[in-house]
Amino acid sequence: MSRFLPRALMAPAISTLFLWMIVPLVLTIWFSLIHYDLNQPGEHGFTGLENFRYFITDPDFWPSVLHTLQLLGSVIVITVVMGVGLALLVNEPFPGQGIVRVLLISPFFVMPTVNALLWKHMMMNPIYGVLGHVWKFFGATPVDWMTDLPLVSVIVILSWQWLPFACLIFITSLQSLDREQMEAARMDGANAFHQFWYLTLPHLGRSIAVVVMIEMIFLMSVFAEIFTTTSGGPGNDSTNLSFLIYKQALMSFDVGVASAGALFAVVLANIAAVFLIRMVGKNLD
Repeated sequence: MSRFLPRALMAPAISTLFLWMIVPLVLTIWFSLIHYDLNQPGEHGFTGLENFRYFITDPDFWPSVLHTLQLLGSVIVITVVMGVGLALLVNEPFPGQGIVRVLLISPFFVMPTVNALLWKHMMMNPIYGVLGHVWKFFGATPVDWMTDLPLVSVIVILSWQWLPFACLIFITSLQSLDREQMEAARMDGANAFHQFWYLTLPHLGRSIAVVVMIEMIFLMSVFAEIFTTTSGGPGNDSTNLSFLIYKQALMSFDVGVASAGALFAVVLANIAAVFLIRMVGKNLD
């Protein structure tokens, strides 16, 4: 009875959570195996793996995979490198340190759609945007970011949004750095670079692994920023896997192919998660 009662009390919550996860997954698997086109609502014949073949052989598939990898790699490198740099800058005491830290983390609380609109209209617009005025001030032709550099624009927007998160994690980690060890290294003649390379960076190893894992999980499903700014274009120059699935589901009305793409994305995300969990586990040992 002592074992049964706690399990009985937890059963409703566990069952609800299980159904909440398993029902959408089962429906997605079922839709991926049938012909489910909203333009032909009466035809739901079994197609087997045809939807998967169609999705993978889509001319937009491999470019979207490449764009997803470019976006992931670029944003993670930018946020980790700049996050470590900013964390080191604001870690030392200086007047107004608290205000600066609040300003550093504030972009992380801006909603993704609002963030994308701010960059699209206030910063990157070639006519009235801030960057356009800077280009004109130096006598250069303003860059139409959303047309000429669509993927770079999305990378900049996402980097600005995720940089405060990385910076906050690194600042927190630096608070636990052994000051006596740093002072001993300084007295032994270690310069600033040696202190950073042999003491600070190894100490930040766990935090860097956590930041990389969390950012990769969330950046795999980036959609709002692309939809709000470039809509995957021009052409397919900024289309990632998430946006390609959206195009199949709501623009081509092919739920079956979109479901197959969603399952492919789930498999890819799980492969990345296993790799990242192993990496984080090694850093935590």
